Amino acid sequence: MFRIWIDADACPNVIKEILFRAADRVQLPLTLVANSKIQHPRSEYINAIKVAAGADVADAYIIDHAEPGDLAITADIPLAAGLIEKGGFALNPRGEMYTSENIRSALSMRNFMDDLRGNGVITGGPAAFSQTDRQNFANQLDRFLTRHIMRNK
Repeated sequence: MFRIWIDADACPNVIKEILFRAADRVQLPLTLVANSKIQHPRSEYINAIKVAAGADVADAYIIDHAEPGDLAITADIPLAAGLIEKGGFALNPRGEMYTSENIRSALSMRNFMDDLRGNGVITGGPAAFSQTDRQNFANQLDRFLTRHIMRNK
């Protein structure tokens, strides 16, 4: 059986709640990884790992400990790329599934936007998290779980 990893420092609480319910419902191990202590419900399927502070420490932990077939919940495109390279899967909190087919273009766009921000061309961040984002995430997660749990039965 696979594990769900949450890049928990920046993951919206509403997404964490969806994931907590899903882990208990399908009896699937879920691990939150963050630079600070993360509250989570008591469950035999849910645990949290606190890593040292620093840029990309949680990301490195997830990549180092994930196994092929695992799913990471992250908006961090380099983390998603690292997991996909290991044979895993990555789902953005807004419901976008990163795949081996789309991760290179996502990395290129991320780097391009970083360059624009670094040069002062773009100063804003992503749009506010919406109800539509929440629904897109829940739908994509449900499709993923249905496909991968049925495959393992």
